[in-house]
Amino acid sequence: MNELKDATRQETMIQQQLIDRGIRDELVIAAFRRVPRDRFFPEGSKHEAFADRAAPIGHGQTISQPYMTALMTQRLDLQKDHRVLEVGTGSGYHTAILAQLAGEIFTIDRVKPLLDEAWERLMELGIRNVHFRHGDGAIGWEDSAPFDRILIAAGAPVLPETMLMSQLADGGIAVLPVGTLEKQMLIEVRRQGDQLISTDICSCRFVKLLGLAGWTE
Repeated sequence: MNELKDATRQETMIQQQLIDRGIRDELVIAAFRRVPRDRFFPEGSKHEAFADRAAPIGHGQTISQPYMTALMTQRLDLQKDHRVLEVGTGSGYHTAILAQLAGEIFTIDRVKPLLDEAWERLMELGIRNVHFRHGDGAIGWEDSAPFDRILIAAGAPVLPETMLMSQLADGGIAVLPVGTLEKQMLIEVRRQGDQLISTDICSCRFVKLLGLAGWTE
């Protein structure tokens, strides 16, 4: 009965928070239907899973609002043969969504307990096309580059151009927040040869991107 109730709440979330707000990519919507969002919340806060807001997951980190996760995913325009770098594994929820849509996901987080919990959740769900790394996501994953797509789920003070130029494939797309701690802009970046072409998407607010290409601790 609880599983049926959660499935109904998840479908309501998808309809009201994604479809009604303009998420139109059927593959993205299908991925959200396949991944049970409540599985990525601690037992004591599962009631928050389908709420229209970000939620804390411990260690000063958050799981993004469902709409923001969907919007970022849609803007990546993922294909089944894509290799994707995700900076900021967090709960592993967005990782699981990406894994439904792309060939290989390389996800990195500097918070080891969160990374371990995310690994366990994805193993329980039978997701096997994800590589995990504990480390400074702000410098990317150089020995596995280039990537067709890069998703950064933490806000950098400026665009990390060096990392994007060295690790984003020519013709590739990156989606990330950039700005101050109080005001950030979600940006889509396309690499065209030796140029990075940026397009503003919407205002947003993410936790800080810590590390060499981000904020200092």
